[in-house]
Amino acid sequence: MLEIEDLAPWLPGEVLELYKKEGIRELYPPQAEAVERGLLEGKSLLVSVPTAAGKTMLAELAMLKAALSGGRSLYIVPLRALASEKHEAFSRFSDLGVSVGLSSGDMERRDEYLGRNQIVVATSEKADSLIRNGARWIRDLSVLVVDEIHLLDSTDRGPTLEMTMTKLLNLNPNIQILGLSATVANAREVASWLNADLVESRWRPVELKEGVICDGVLHFPGEKVSIPSHGDDLIDLIEDTMNQGGQILIFESSRRNAEATASKLAKNVSRREKARSLTRLSEKILATGESDTARRLAESVRSGVAFHHAGLLSEQRAIVERGFRSGQIRAIASTPTLAAGLNLPARRVLIRSYKRYQGARGMVAIPVMEYRQMAGRAGRPGLDPRGEAFLMAKNEAETRDLLEHYVQGEPEEIFSKLAMEPALRTHLLSTMATGFAENADDLKRFISSTFYAHQQDAWHLDATIEKVLSFLIESGMMEEDLRPTPLGELVSRLYIDPLTARIVVDNLRTKEKITDLTILHLITMTPDMDTLYVQTSDGWIEEFIHQHYGELCPEENFDWMMREAKTAALLLDWISEEEEERIADRFRVGPGDIRRVAETAEWLIHSAGRLSEHLDLGATFRIYQLEKRVHYGAGPDLLSLLDLKGVGRVRARKLHRAGYTSLDKLRGAKEPDIAEILGPRIAEKVFSQLRYGERDGSS
Repeated sequence: MLEIEDLAPWLPGEVLELYKKEGIRELYPPQAEAVERGLLEGKSLLVSVPTAAGKTMLAELAMLKAALSGGRSLYIVPLRALASEKHEAFSRFSDLGVSVGLSSGDMERRDEYLGRNQIVVATSEKADSLIRNGARWIRDLSVLVVDEIHLLDSTDRGPTLEMTMTKLLNLNPNIQILGLSATVANAREVASWLNADLVESRWRPVELKEGVICDGVLHFPGEKVSIPSHGDDLIDLIEDTMNQGGQILIFESSRRNAEATASKLAKNVSRREKARSLTRLSEKILATGESDTARRLAESVRSGVAFHHAGLLSEQRAIVERGFRSGQIRAIASTPTLAAGLNLPARRVLIRSYKRYQGARGMVAIPVMEYRQMAGRAGRPGLDPRGEAFLMAKNEAETRDLLEHYVQGEPEEIFSKLAMEPALRTHLLSTMATGFAENADDLKRFISSTFYAHQQDAWHLDATIEKVLSFLIESGMMEEDLRPTPLGELVSRLYIDPLTARIVVDNLRTKEKITDLTILHLITMTPDMDTLYVQTSDGWIEEFIHQHYGELCPEENFDWMMREAKTAALLLDWISEEEEERIADRFRVGPGDIRRVAETAEWLIHSAGRLSEHLDLGATFRIYQLEKRVHYGAGPDLLSLLDLKGVGRVRARKLHRAGYTSLDKLRGAKEPDIAEILGPRIAEKVFSQLRYGERDGSS
């Protein structure tokens, strides 16, 4: 047993006191092993231990040791929401004189100011963009922490994470790297790539019992437990959990299922006494927007139940998460994204559907690794005697299969996904543009240091690399000798797929008449934009295409054209100041989806503007104006008013309707008159900005 006091040879007393105040007196066994393996002496480690076994604290200790010795750490996470959560958690170190920065947002910025912090939290995409844009502080990192390192196996995030890690290891050969994961089957292979020691354990601070529920019976390996049953396993399990004073997370395969389950539970638990605090939570959700999604969520929350998925606004998700942590919300029905690292443990976890829809393959069983991520959320240290995780089966045969495959099965090995052409397209260009390689031999050497090359012969990549390099040369982004052209360097800094740049440049060059809709359609054609699904009720889209055909860009595939046109039409409604509720209803999306589409569009429109400017394609002014309109979701007549902080599209339109159509007209107004339109607090802020603008000569 290792006590917190035993860390005194490496860490000052104030660090140990901070942990003691948080109730930590001794280290968990895997934590003690990590310290014994050299965690506080700069040794690289891959830590593969269950959820809640103290992985984050190990990262904190290494980063604090580095910070108090004058070093800097980068903590990489897969999701923005997780980045914000970690930033908030690490900010408590400010009392120790350790500052923490959060890198998010604009992919074209190098964020040099972050170098003033001892700890920086970022997603792998943002970390990659910082390298591409030449952030100098990246070159002198002491510690690199990679949370959820098993995502090297992800087709979406894996290649970026792998290349970012490879670049950082090349830049900082002596860096201490900590890879953290609850589920790595071939952990030894990953550790070997990182030249790290492996700390592997199944120890948990709270016992986890895993099983299957079927017909009112909880089936564990070698044990069966009956619960009070009324013929509905979902309701019975929730009732049983709540009767024990516990909370439950229910993982569903889709948003629709998550919302339906929350609604069903809300009706079932509605006879329970309502807490006044739940009414307040419900009102907070309604205050974020009047969409149908918000109303459905608020209605569920009144009964102590919620749903959680990417269609919610970030403010709505935050309210649900805080309500669950405080114990006010007793059950959350969620899509699997909630399992990806957010700190929301519960007494019980129910994986209601173990199959996911995968396009042409239909419904496919999830990997054991994903099951483990979800099941690991069960059990709150210090609050629950144990955690329990269940799959749901329809009959005895399925129960036996699920117990054998998931509960008693081993997670899959993880494999590099770097060989995919879209991944190589963007990462080969950035490797050359950032100076990690200057010729073909350099590029081979660099590729040989990736996880892909560690797992298998790099020559398997040769044909794909040759094809990608030919595309980059033909597109004017690389010279024949593989040196990046100024266009290639710009594309790398913009953090867009080179194919996106090619599509934008080709269409801007050839399209004679360019309107706002032309630009909106153009960016939806690119691989960087996730287009909306077309449903049977979307018959209006064909008419929309026919009506605006002359403004749209040429597209050979009509199915793609339908999805692109639907997405462009949503953006058109957004900049026409349609109410979010009406957009959500017309396009059958959540308010979070509208914001996400607009955010991606803003980034791609900005990139199109930079490309137009660089190549003098003649559409630059219109594109930059459209970028600003997409940012605010507003018409062109509001652009000058939107420069004022605190004035969004709704307030700007109120001012415009009242005759205050420009900053000059606002300057001539009386503050009480503006206060009647915007309220006294906002009016005061507006006039403060106008006065400041006059002093510094800006408008």
